[in-house]
Amino acid sequence: MRRLAIALAAAAALAAGTLQASAERLITSISRHQVLVSSNFTGTSIVLFGTIEPDTPTARRRAATYNLVAVVSGPKQTTVTRRKERVLGIWTNADSRTFVGVPSYLAVLANRAIPDIASADLLRRLQIGFDNTVLPQQIGADVGDVARDDPFRANFIRLKRQQGLYMEVTNGVTFLTPTVFRAGIPLPAGTPVGNYDVTVRVFADGNQLAQANSAFEVVKVGFEQFIAGAAHDYGLLYGIATAIMAIFTGWLASVMFRKD
Repeated sequence: MRRLAIALAAAAALAAGTLQASAERLITSISRHQVLVSSNFTGTSIVLFGTIEPDTPTARRRAATYNLVAVVSGPKQTTVTRRKERVLGIWTNADSRTFVGVPSYLAVLANRAIPDIASADLLRRLQIGFDNTVLPQQIGADVGDVARDDPFRANFIRLKRQQGLYMEVTNGVTFLTPTVFRAGIPLPAGTPVGNYDVTVRVFADGNQLAQANSAFEVVKVGFEQFIAGAAHDYGLLYGIATAIMAIFTGWLASVMFRKD
């Protein structure tokens, strides 16, 4: 019995050593780690680039079959999606659904169609693709994801796509060589401020071989940042100043447009 245990332990150690020896290394970087947003910000893009370093001759021969997926996720937010209905000729809000802690920005960039990269089960576990991303909703007292054909979920993604904040691009990653790649990350004018996580995964033969993580930050600068900081740090004074300014503006308008 003891010999069998020793043999199993040796086999496990050998298998672990073999997996480690044959593992690829994924090295990534991004063109800038901070994006500055001012009053005239109309959008920009940053570049993700990197290389896959095979550790064995077998892995090098397999290099032409590499697939890569980069997922960029923005700061979490809670938002409400409303459904409108026409009542007596007037469009009114009929129902609503609150999405809790969902990404304010989500980009899924790949070098080919996502279902062709790995099995549906693996893609679901890794949350790759809109159909596999968990988007929790507040339904009564419960919070959880719903069926993929749920109309609120579908319309939430549709609206985010229209705003340029959600995207799934199957040719978003370009291999410059069999192991060197680049991808552009577009950031529209309405890009939320905050920290963004970048997760890059490399696949071959339907299996994940390596993963690398990076991040960047979107920050406000200039007068907008001053106003946002004042509202956050000095809420009471900011509210009083805003009320005084509104009263003064109303008084000045009444004086300028007064008819004697």
